[in-house]
Amino acid sequence: MKRTYVIIIIIAALLLLVVFKLASNKKIIDEKSHPEQVVSIKIPVKVATVEEQVIMLNIIKTGNLAPFKEAKVLTTASGIVQQIRFQLGDKVKAGQVLAVIDSRSNQIDLQKAESNMSKLKNDLQTYSELFAGKAATKEKLDEIRQNYNDAVNQVTQIQRQITDASIKAPTDGIISIKSLEQGVFANAGTELATIINLSRAKVQVNLTESEVYQIEDGQSVKVTADVYPGVEFNGNVTFISPQADAAHNYTVEIMVANSSRSLLRSGTFVYADFSKKTHDNVLTIPREALTESVKDASVYVVGKDNRVSLRPVVPGREMNSAIEIRSGLRKGEQVVTSGQINLKNGTEVRVSN
Repeated sequence: MKRTYVIIIIIAALLLLVVFKLASNKKIIDEKSHPEQVVSIKIPVKVATVEEQVIMLNIIKTGNLAPFKEAKVLTTASGIVQQIRFQLGDKVKAGQVLAVIDSRSNQIDLQKAESNMSKLKNDLQTYSELFAGKAATKEKLDEIRQNYNDAVNQVTQIQRQITDASIKAPTDGIISIKSLEQGVFANAGTELATIINLSRAKVQVNLTESEVYQIEDGQSVKVTADVYPGVEFNGNVTFISPQADAAHNYTVEIMVANSSRSLLRSGTFVYADFSKKTHDNVLTIPREALTESVKDASVYVVGKDNRVSLRPVVPGREMNSAIEIRSGLRKGEQVVTSGQINLKNGTEVRVSN
């Protein structure tokens, strides 16, 4: 009898265990059929508003100053330098006689040539009268006339040589180099001096492709130099190279008005400021809003439902930390400037500016 009770108890325990296991499995199945609701996560981002503004062109370049004109003074005749009429640093005027080459031998040659020309002129007159009276041949008259013309040309040539013996300044300016001294022999074409004209000065700078298309011929430029703190020199663009160099830079020349009060000397290091306000109202956004390079630019735009959409844009000129947007955006829209790495189309965001 006792054994029967034990068996009954064991069977009851097994039944209870089975019931408990079935109830546990049902709970698991129910949980799987009713999953917990997933809570949506909003990505924190920073945004900026698309604005419309007048562009401020901001280009500052460095360069060296060169004289408006620089001319080499060359001897135009051979001989001994008889006189030097200038000193290093002298201010000279165009046409001023700077030196004289000894022309005494040319003077003697001129006297001989003029005497010969005078004699041939009388001969030409005599033979012309004889030819008129049929006392001389035409051939003899033509010979005398040719000799006379040659004598005239010789006189003219010697006179030019005497004139060339006086060497004149080709331009206004300052004597920066003195190459010869009085008493030395010089061949024709020898360098006597160098004159630089600093009434105006010239600045050459190199601009990139994006910069050169933002300036124009005649544009005003402010030029400054460390040697004159706080002083601005007015300049104007006088030349824009039509062709880039090997580094894809374009040479630009600026002519600067020079003054005796604050004289800019050749070789001075200067700054050329092309900054100006344009007349264009353009859309701008911060440069960091672009998710790709400027070549393949796009931005994340925040919609009214706080979800973002990736939109391609066409960028334009860069202005410090901002960039012009030529198409793809409208004024007042918001673009993501920070947190783009965690975004994709349709992501819900939370603005944390």
